[in-house]
Amino acid sequence: MATDTGPGTRQLGDLTVSAQGLGCMGMSQSYGSGDEAESIATVHRAIDLGVTLLDTANVYGDGANEELVGRAVAGRRDSVVLATKFGIVRDADGRQGVRGDPAYVRRCLEESLRRLGVDHVDLYYQHRVDPDTPIEETVGALKELVDAGSIRHYGLSECSADTLRRAHAVHPPAAVQSEWSLWTRDIEDAVAPACAELGVGVVPFSPLGRGFLTGTITSAGQLGEGDMRRGLPRFAEDNLAANLAVVDALGVLAQRRGVTAGQLALAWVQSRGEHVVPIPGTKRRGYLEQNVAAATLELSGDELAEIEAAAPASAVAGARYPQHLQRNVGR
Repeated sequence: MATDTGPGTRQLGDLTVSAQGLGCMGMSQSYGSGDEAESIATVHRAIDLGVTLLDTANVYGDGANEELVGRAVAGRRDSVVLATKFGIVRDADGRQGVRGDPAYVRRCLEESLRRLGVDHVDLYYQHRVDPDTPIEETVGALKELVDAGSIRHYGLSECSADTLRRAHAVHPPAAVQSEWSLWTRDIEDAVAPACAELGVGVVPFSPLGRGFLTGTITSAGQLGEGDMRRGLPRFAEDNLAANLAVVDALGVLAQRRGVTAGQLALAWVQSRGEHVVPIPGTKRRGYLEQNVAAATLELSGDELAEIEAAAPASAVAGARYPQHLQRNVGR
């Protein structure tokens, strides 16, 4: 498949972005050691290919990822739509919590703008919903930042449909970011329909199942000691056999179509609607080019049915997250 064909554009509410974005988290954490030069080259290649939406967060690498993205877009700020996040906090022992109080929202943005080296963020997400701060208060603070021009739009991440509706009543978000792929389809029950109803975009992260749906991971032993996937139930050895069967079935269909299993899985996510903009993450130009090529891969109704039959959500073994992380999802 050609790699110099741009992904086109889609709408996240009133925000125009490329039909596929780039998740930058793995450049600084979670999936093994990083390579700053290759990561920056990957961002530059993404821009050259027409990918405008770059996704980071203040918590990725404890701020290092925002700094990396800032260096990558220096001199090219007008070519990109910068998305970052606030809300996840960690204590001294690394345990995860959430904050969404207005003072914290404002302070986090000031810090993110400094690390990114910009005067505004195009899309500012609440990374997880704070159970101790009413969503109306958090969105009220975000609306003030929109009015001040410090952010252009805001979004929510891993929220419930009820929270989305309450937030929308205060000020419409541009997007909801949530995990969505062939092996993670929880969003389809209530959140995705609510987004479609309210005119809110959806930004699926991990659309390739944290790399598993590409077929390149066949054993937990392939993952380095610092790789977060070692702690995820779906990558546990006792779940891998069932999950590999799903990937193998997907690979048969991909071979018939002349694409990779990852490209087929990503094209399936792209097919979920014109308001859906996946952000596959990578820190290497080669994988980026494969992903972008999938943005223009059109699937027939019969092919979509075959893909879903080959990779039904019911066949996936293991939960998305361990319990201590899952509790912060879907509030």
